[in-house]
Amino acid sequence: MSGNLDLVRSILTANERGDYSSMKWAHPDIEFVVADGPSPGRWSGRAGMTEGWLDMANAWEELRTTADEYRQLDGERVLVQLRRSGRGKTSGLELEGIGSEGTALFHIRDGKITRLVVYWNRDLALADLGLKE
Repeated sequence: MSGNLDLVRSILTANERGDYSSMKWAHPDIEFVVADGPSPGRWSGRAGMTEGWLDMANAWEELRTTADEYRQLDGERVLVQLRRSGRGKTSGLELEGIGSEGTALFHIRDGKITRLVVYWNRDLALADLGLKE
């Protein structure tokens, strides 16, 4: 199980450095879900995940995501508490002022991420999963 935590940490560590170049960790048929926030949706496959990520990220300037906490939920799921910073391209609003605490839920099978669910609202994620802060 610690292998799953290590995999997720390596993905987010690279992302925190601004490195999004590798998708080796993603299963070819990955399901990418943005559960809430400004651009909710569902995409399939690596190309779909890229499209969904760009759809979500393109609304922001200097969007940065850092991991606050990693939690192994079971043998196939890792929950990561996230903190975002950035500024809305149109509105100019700072993320810190409108809710910067989110969550990502990674589903892992055979060393690949098969499903990634992103929540902009941490409380919604925890409620969906029946967990408490």
